[in-house]
Amino acid sequence: MAGHSHAKNIMHRKGKSDAVRSKVFSKLAREITVAAKLGMPDPAFNSRLRLAVNNARALSMPRDNIERAIKKAIGNDGDNYEEIRYEGYGPGGVAIIVETLTDNRNRTASNVRSTFSKNGGAMGETNSVGFMFDKIGEIEYPIKAGSADKIMEAAIEAGADDVESDEDGHWIYTSFEAMIEVSAALEKVLGEAESIKAIWKPQTNTPIDAEKGATLMKLINLLEEDDDVQNVYSNFEMSDEDMAKLEA
Repeated sequence: MAGHSHAKNIMHRKGKSDAVRSKVFSKLAREITVAAKLGMPDPAFNSRLRLAVNNARALSMPRDNIERAIKKAIGNDGDNYEEIRYEGYGPGGVAIIVETLTDNRNRTASNVRSTFSKNGGAMGETNSVGFMFDKIGEIEYPIKAGSADKIMEAAIEAGADDVESDEDGHWIYTSFEAMIEVSAALEKVLGEAESIKAIWKPQTNTPIDAEKGATLMKLINLLEEDDDVQNVYSNFEMSDEDMAKLEA
C-alpha cells in the first residue's frame, strides 16, 4: 500500500453551480430508481441502492427527491433503463470509458459517438480500452476525517489496497468485491464516507500537453453533460504547468 498525492488532473470532481447540481441530482435519482428496480426497494437489503442513497445524501440531495426516485421503482413508473458502457479514444490517444443509463440505446449511442467525433476522438468497440483499466472500489472521505496517517492506518486495518491523500480529501481504494466490507469497517472508525462507488481506474496514464488537453477537457465535459451519461473515466496525465494554462 502506498500513500501519495491525489492526481487532480486524472479525475474530474463534482461541480458546485446550481445547474451542475441539478444535473447531478437527476443522474443520482436515475441510479436510485434503477438500483431499487434491480433489487429490494429497501436500502437495508439492497447494497447497490444503499450506496446510491448514501452518495445522494453526501451531495445534499433532498430526502423527498430520494424517496420519489425509490417510489418510481416500486410503482414501476417511468422508463426502463439499460446500463451500457461505451469506450473510445480522445485527443492524444487518451483512453475514455463512458458509463450510461439509458431508456433509448440508439439515441445514447448516436450522441456519444457524435461527441467523440466532433471533439478530436473516436468511439471504439466494447473493451477497446477497457483492458487498460481496473474496476475497483473508491471510498472518499473529507480532509476533516483525519490526518493522512490516521486514514492510512484505518485503511490497512479495514483491508483496503491503496490510499491517496491531498489537501482536498482522502481516497481509499479496494477491490470491487471487497468495497462494501471495507467501507463498513472504515465507517466504524472514521464515520460515514462522503462517497462509496465502483470506478474504472487506469493501469497507466497517457501524458498530454495543454493544447490537446483543452480539446480533451471539452470532450469530457460534453460527455458528462449528456443526460444519459452517469460517469466518464480517462487515463490522461498533464503537468501542473499545462493544467494551470487551461485554468487561466
